[in-house]
Amino acid sequence: MISRIRKWSMATKQFWFLFIAMFVLFFFLAYNNYNRAAALFKSQIIADTMTQMARTNQYLDSYLDTGQNILLLISTQTALLKSSQERDISEFLRSIADTNSTIVKTLYIVRSDGKVFSSTQVLYDVLGNEELPKLYEQAKMNYTAMVSQPYISLQSGPTVAIARPMLDNWNERVGVAVVEFDLEKLYRNMAEISLQNQTFVLLSDKNNVVLYGKESELLPRASGYPVGLPEPFADHLGALAVGTSGYEGPAGPLVTLKSGQNRLGWSLILIIKESFFYQNIAVLYQDYKTVGAAMLILLLIMVYVMTRFSTRPIRMLALRMDRVHDMLVVPNLTVRRQDEIGRLASSFNAMMERIRTLMVETKEVEDRKKELELKVLQSQISPHFLSNTLACIGSLARQQRIGEVSATIGALVEVLTFSFDKTSEFVSVEDELNGLRQYVFIQETRYGDQFRYTENVTEEAKNLLILKLTLQPLVENAIFHGILPELRKGLIAIRGDVRRGVLRLVVRDNGTGMDAATLGRVLRNGKKLEGTKDHFTGFGLPNVHERISLRFGKPYGLRIRSRPGTGTVIVITLPALQSAERRVD
Repeated sequence: MISRIRKWSMATKQFWFLFIAMFVLFFFLAYNNYNRAAALFKSQIIADTMTQMARTNQYLDSYLDTGQNILLLISTQTALLKSSQERDISEFLRSIADTNSTIVKTLYIVRSDGKVFSSTQVLYDVLGNEELPKLYEQAKMNYTAMVSQPYISLQSGPTVAIARPMLDNWNERVGVAVVEFDLEKLYRNMAEISLQNQTFVLLSDKNNVVLYGKESELLPRASGYPVGLPEPFADHLGALAVGTSGYEGPAGPLVTLKSGQNRLGWSLILIIKESFFYQNIAVLYQDYKTVGAAMLILLLIMVYVMTRFSTRPIRMLALRMDRVHDMLVVPNLTVRRQDEIGRLASSFNAMMERIRTLMVETKEVEDRKKELELKVLQSQISPHFLSNTLACIGSLARQQRIGEVSATIGALVEVLTFSFDKTSEFVSVEDELNGLRQYVFIQETRYGDQFRYTENVTEEAKNLLILKLTLQPLVENAIFHGILPELRKGLIAIRGDVRRGVLRLVVRDNGTGMDAATLGRVLRNGKKLEGTKDHFTGFGLPNVHERISLRFGKPYGLRIRSRPGTGTVIVITLPALQSAERRVD
């Protein structure tokens, strides 16, 4: 993909750059404005819905107030309760229930001796009411009105009761007054908030369902009888925080708005179909899409015209430059313009002149590189190294150390074979290390345990190519100029890995080291360190660096850090060449 983009013309790149930049800016502004407008719409919708919920809660509070007033009226009839006219008590309750039939369903007075009076006495005598004993016991523990959890009464159906104790003039409890609300009529009065795309759930303080939209398809249904809402769903609604939340209902995504508890301890939860709740935002989104599509087309046309107009002079100049084929005869362009295009033509003429100079310099560099490579081949083997190694082998033979003689001869043969192999100037890092191990073995045989040699090179690095005899001169200098002058046992360590397409080899020793002046002199003179003739090659550190730089360019070569008494670290950087990428002159 990147290679294809690089082949695009400047006009195409400029077109896409301008288009993408302007599109991102336009998209950011449109997206930001849309989000702000959508947030405004959303906050307004939520505010309107919360206002509706507040009015509903006010209605429920007034509903409770009326019920409590009725309860208070009944609870003050202690004189009537103490009289023997039981029929009068039932008639009194029935008259109160008939007068307030839009709110209450059934009224009760439970005397302290267990006698129950009801506004529907005949029905009670036949059906009874299992909840009354519980309500009686709970009310006895209070001095004010208490609200029950929702339950089903055989006389009132689904209902909620409020109860309070009846106290005589001596503040003694003579009974309990109970009012059962008519939840069916309350549901009809709340029908305005239960529509096709919206419904409600009214929960008690213990997450029991008081009322809900029975006909709504937005709510799940529990199996069995009586039909109601599943308990997990009711528990989930009860656990919701006050405000707006989301829920995945049977008919799709839903938005829930929960109010705080009212005076009854009930929480009102509005459940609205998400698409209906945000329908104005959906319309706004469609409008933005339409306008955005129109603006996108207009943007394409504008950018295309701007690109064609601004790049035409450059395209014409490029056509003239394309006619240059012979680098030895480079014609100069005629400069007639004074703007950027004219300066570009002048720069082209100067560049052609520079190319002529660089061609001459390049030829000189190539000649120098061939001279260095010839020097490598001519100075690979030092006679002092051979004579000293053979003397070492003779000494081993005289000591009857036949095994070491054989191993040393084998190592010498391997070193010479590796050095005389003129097939290519490149070898794998693995082969370079193998040749280096044989050379190190010979030196260990000569000098005993005066130094230790270690390697830590990754498999990836071992498979890459390297210039032959890159590592050997560095290890050789570490032995003769870093380790042997020291009286203690030395260490030579080689590490290697590949980082971001670069082969990195590190040669470290803990020998004598060099100060800054000595290091600068070595690099400046372009010669190997002096002090011994017992070198395998006549190839010094600067020659290794120059050889790498000439082959691969300035970024590659050696970096040397050294400190007297501490040692020397040489970092070699090379391009990570696979066998297929091998460079041949």
